[in-house]
Amino acid sequence: MQLPLVYQKAKEQVCKIWTTLQPLLTVHVGLASSATALIILEQCGKNKGYQERDACGFHPEGACCVLDGPEKIESTINMKTLWKNISVEGIDIILSRDGGRYICDYTYYTSLYYGNGRAAFIHIPPLSKSVTAEFLGKALQTIILAMLEQCGEQRE
Repeated sequence: MQLPLVYQKAKEQVCKIWTTLQPLLTVHVGLASSATALIILEQCGKNKGYQERDACGFHPEGACCVLDGPEKIESTINMKTLWKNISVEGIDIILSRDGGRYICDYTYYTSLYYGNGRAAFIHIPPLSKSVTAEFLGKALQTIILAMLEQCGEQRE
């Protein structure tokens, strides 16, 4: 599902995912236009600091995702373990604890909040000659399968 670059609409879609589909895990993927050949695994979402205006010119009330929500929420997926144990030839994978303060991190925090931590966020580079859609698809498949393995281990 493609989410709009609008805070409120993105939040509504994320809430809808969690209430109607009730997934084991939700994986969000966002574009990191500054990363040329880098996949970034985000460990946590931050609640406050959303001052930048969205595509409609708005920013969230109180510049936060959830007014009384915790400052940050960690994913139940251990991104550090994932980062240490996974490799994709031809692209670097790094670990991050700060997804920025725009729609990506806003969406991630919201999903972590409504999904009780059962969400993941991956920042990807823009497509290029070296990072094709097919290559990126295979890389994401490898990463997401490893995430699902962690989910299976947590359930046991």
